[in-house]
Formats: sequence, C-alpha cells, structure tokens
Amino acid sequence: MAGAEGFEEGRRGRRGRFIWLGAGAALLASNNPCMRPARKYQYDAVEEALQRLGGYAALADIYREALKTPGIEWGTQTPFASIRRIVQKMPDRFFRIRSGVWGLVDQRQRIEGLFGAEAETPTPSQSEFTHTFYQGLVVELGKLKQYQTYVPAQDKNRSFKGATLVRSPT
Repeated sequence: MAGAEGFEEGRRGRRGRFIWLGAGAALLASNNPCMRPARKYQYDAVEEALQRLGGYAALADIYREALKTPGIEWGTQTPFASIRRIVQKMPDRFFRIRSGVWGLVDQRQRIEGLFGAEAETPTPSQSEFTHTFYQGLVVELGKLKQYQTYVPAQDKNRSFKGATLVRSPT
C-alpha cells in the first residue's frame, strides 16, 4: 500500500491533490487555508506601493506603483478609480495630506513633521467663500444695478452679511 518511502499519493478529488503519510497519519491538502500563501488584496497593493514610495505620494505615483505589485488582479477597466476609492474609504490605513497626496497612517507623525501642520484643516478664509457668499454678492450687485433679482426657494433663508439672502442689504 505504501510507496517506497512510506508515502502514498492519493487521487484528485473535491479537496485537491493529497498525500497520505503512513497509514492515515496526516492529510496534506493543497487547498488547505493554513498551507496556502496569504492572499493579497488590492488595498495591500496600495499600501505596499506607498511603502515603496517612502510612506506618502501623489495619486499618480500610487497608481503607477500599485499596478506593478505582483500577485494582484485588478479585474476592472478603471483601476485608478479603484485605487482612489481605496485611499478615500480606508481611514484606518491611509490619510490625506493635501489634495491628491496620501500617506500611510502608521507613518503619520513622521509625514506631518515633513509637511508641517498642514494636514487638511480648512482655514477660515477658505470657508468664508462658499456658494452662499457668491450668491449673495450676485444678488447684491443686481439690486445695486436696480435689476430684478431671484433667489431659489431652498436658498432664501441662507445667511449673507447678517441677513437672509432675500433681505440682504443693498
């Protein structure tokens, strides 16, 4: 029953190819999860790409490096969109440094030291210039030129210069 070295090769079945050691001592299966190499996922490729790039990089560099990772099957016609989605939807692994530049969370302190305290905190000057601000300017300009002005119903109660858009001072 046993071969020359005490091994008997089994048939191929639902569980893959197996080898019996001795008289049924152990079963080694090629599809046993414990024996297979760990599967790499797309987010692993993005993380490895950022590690190769020094912990942070622009999206264009991440695209180029992540697609070079061996063992990853992207299986999509839009891998760049997949990479973008991965960095945006996984805050436990990636963080945004500034527009189009991403870094690894485990290297955050080092990266923030390189870039200073610029980690995506909107300044008051940026938040002042909103759609409502410009809409209020247009309404005000129209009233100064004695034009009829119109503010959509959903915007009438928005605040502009201490009053609502409809009742903004001229």
